[in-house]
Amino acid sequence: MIVVASILAASVVFSQSSAPPFAPGDRPIAGESVAPEFQGIDIIEHLGGQVPLDTPLMDDDGSPTTLGEILKDGKPIMLHMGYYKCPMLCTLVLNEGFRALSKVDLSVGTDFQLVSISVNPSEQSELAHAKKLGYLAEYSRSGAESGVHFLTAVQTAEGMTAPAAIADAVGFQYKLLPSGEYSHPAMLAMIASDGRIVRYLYGVKFDPATMRMALVEAGEGTIGTPLDRFILWCHQYDPSSEGYVLFAFRVMQVGGAITVVVLASGLIYLFRRSARIARLAPIAPASCSTQTA
Repeated sequence: MIVVASILAASVVFSQSSAPPFAPGDRPIAGESVAPEFQGIDIIEHLGGQVPLDTPLMDDDGSPTTLGEILKDGKPIMLHMGYYKCPMLCTLVLNEGFRALSKVDLSVGTDFQLVSISVNPSEQSELAHAKKLGYLAEYSRSGAESGVHFLTAVQTAEGMTAPAAIADAVGFQYKLLPSGEYSHPAMLAMIASDGRIVRYLYGVKFDPATMRMALVEAGEGTIGTPLDRFILWCHQYDPSSEGYVLFAFRVMQVGGAITVVVLASGLIYLFRRSARIARLAPIAPASCSTQTA
């Protein structure tokens, strides 16, 4: 599914002295003219697609890593793409993302991983580490440090940076502006433990309940409770409302199953009751008549 560029135009980043023509999160009407800075900025959803697991990245501690290495523990990933010197949008997305996560009972490091990747190939791990420490201090949950990764680029032999390859796999379209800043959309992507893209969340405001359900969906039974998985089974993601809504067919299935169980239970009860009554009923004495000659 292609998300129209004009929908994400409010998510474009400018230089420190510039501001977008409308508030972040606003959604212009499709068909409106788009400024050159916004053209080509989009998310092309690749739900079910695979992110490259072996492309080289640099962790915030300066050690080489890959998404495959991060996924080895079997926990899903909440993926953010942007860059660390971003003057506006990336900070908004990460701030609001961590703020929503603080209201979710699932925890980074324990239940899932949070990975932020810089698309700016000039940014280094020192800057990434400083950004990570700031968000860890705000999140302040035990064990979160092991689950938060702020990654930077490593140049490949083909000349394409790993973040660019991952951005292409996710459908994250961005570009470098003459000012040296990057135009890009605002999104979080949920990645399953096998590297499949499961869900996209857009904008700079995130509903904690929606974020939690997206994480449970990406966890595919490994996180959350059985009740969470049942609730998820009864819902489907609705892009127009940017949240999970009841899936009518699932509700009908549940209703039908309950009806069958109730009817079967009633029939079994009646059968057993009839059998019990038959066993307890007194046996009538046999009558005989004598005929005299």
